[in-house]
Amino acid sequence: MTLAAYVPHNYPLDEIEPGLEETAFYDPSNFTYPSGAYACEVEVDPETGKVTIERFSAADDFGNIVNPMIVDGQVHGGIGQGIGQALLEHCVYDENGQLVTGSYMDYAMPRADDVPFYTVDHSCATPCTHNPLGVKGCGEAGAIGAPTTVVNAVIDALQSGGHKVDHIDMPVSPSRVWEAMQG
Repeated sequence: MTLAAYVPHNYPLDEIEPGLEETAFYDPSNFTYPSGAYACEVEVDPETGKVTIERFSAADDFGNIVNPMIVDGQVHGGIGQGIGQALLEHCVYDENGQLVTGSYMDYAMPRADDVPFYTVDHSCATPCTHNPLGVKGCGEAGAIGAPTTVVNAVIDALQSGGHKVDHIDMPVSPSRVWEAMQG
């Protein structure tokens, strides 16, 4: 069928241009809201403040899932991005508002050894009620859940170690963690 749209020798009129073109819009009656729960276990080196993620698990409800492998990939990538935001990524501007971390020589991004193996699970506890497929968005889930999960795990680890810490700015770099441990 596609070939016939681009080969004009059988067209009934000479005025018809070859090709296919269609425009359609879907305006849902409401938004979709996936839900999830994330857990992270970290170790903090008391000498250096370096954070190591030991375990990370994510469980999400994305409604009905059309392609589980794509969903897993989106969540995996989002978790990697979120871990990078929590531990490494830091935009720095000078006093004139000029970005000074504008290249990968100045801006840290997660690499394979910065991201642990993690467990990802999804279920359909609540299909979306206002779209025909019962699906919910999943593309941002890992990137939204991971940063706060990692930072909260670091704070919990520090508190468990006897440090009175209730807040650390991202990125949770070794220097920031070490300063927080010093009081």
